[in-house]
Amino acid sequence: MHVGTQNLSGDNWDAYKVLPQLGVNHVSANPPGNWLDWDADSLSQFKEKLASLDISLDMMILPLASGPARTQDAPHVFLGPSPERDREIDQICDLLRNMSRAGIPAGRYNITILGHLRTGRRFGRGGASLSSFEYHKLDQTLDEFEDGPADADEMWERIDHFLSRVVPVAEEYKVRLACHPQDPSIGDRLYRGVARVMGTVEGLKKFVHMHESPYHGLNFCIGTVSESLENPGQDLYDILRYFGERKKLFNIHFRNIKGGLLDFVEVFPDEGDVNMLKALRTLKEVDYPYMIMPDHVPGISGENPGGVGFGYCFGYIHALIQAINEPSS
Repeated sequence: MHVGTQNLSGDNWDAYKVLPQLGVNHVSANPPGNWLDWDADSLSQFKEKLASLDISLDMMILPLASGPARTQDAPHVFLGPSPERDREIDQICDLLRNMSRAGIPAGRYNITILGHLRTGRRFGRGGASLSSFEYHKLDQTLDEFEDGPADADEMWERIDHFLSRVVPVAEEYKVRLACHPQDPSIGDRLYRGVARVMGTVEGLKKFVHMHESPYHGLNFCIGTVSESLENPGQDLYDILRYFGERKKLFNIHFRNIKGGLLDFVEVFPDEGDVNMLKALRTLKEVDYPYMIMPDHVPGISGENPGGVGFGYCFGYIHALIQAINEPSS
């Protein structure tokens, strides 16, 4: 396993040059421009440019990010049957083929139509600004989702349709598909008439066993999965082991929380309820081989709060990897 990072795009090469200086030589990143224009040649050129900076392009994000459906680059994929849905899925399959031809081995994505949900920020050590969620503060006055309700059966039907189309292509072209859990979990509740089936551990287990393939798995977010648990500090490690033993872990978002189901705050990795050293040891036990990356870093004071926060987390992950790899005395 190795330190990685994500959400890099475009041609801000100065930002990329910082990464190897921090010991980060693996990324999930997208080239500039419209995803529909990314052919094998343009992807290869982008990959080679990163390689010239001593950075390996291990993963891209597919046009299914974490926002509401209509903000996605492929907005119709999980909105139910339509010609637009099938056209966009075909275009994603073409992207997977081009990624394979360019030697890019994995793509991460989200299954969501409401996007991430959060309530007001809270504050942590020294006044750091922390993303948080309190279910009782979630706006319950909003109308039903504008593209129509979708209960659990409907959402699983849509997911099944997507997987039935993309997993065979991913397997043929040997591109791993890494799906992020829905953030946050609200259990089996509906919100705006929509079920968040990818927000529970049981939902994730069902998901990875649909259209079974070694190229179909998870972008496992330790923070998001912890948010779905009553006692994350106790239960997270066995869940990691379950998916790791089945080789369903393709990327790890390494962040910590205080709290749990329906009420949590995102904190620095060294101060939350999950023992992140134990989590990393669990990943080593199951021979996890891919990126470990910061995610949702707390906002801190200063001229570059995001950069400094990520730098802190990179160093923390480096130290933990060194610790678990130290020979026993």
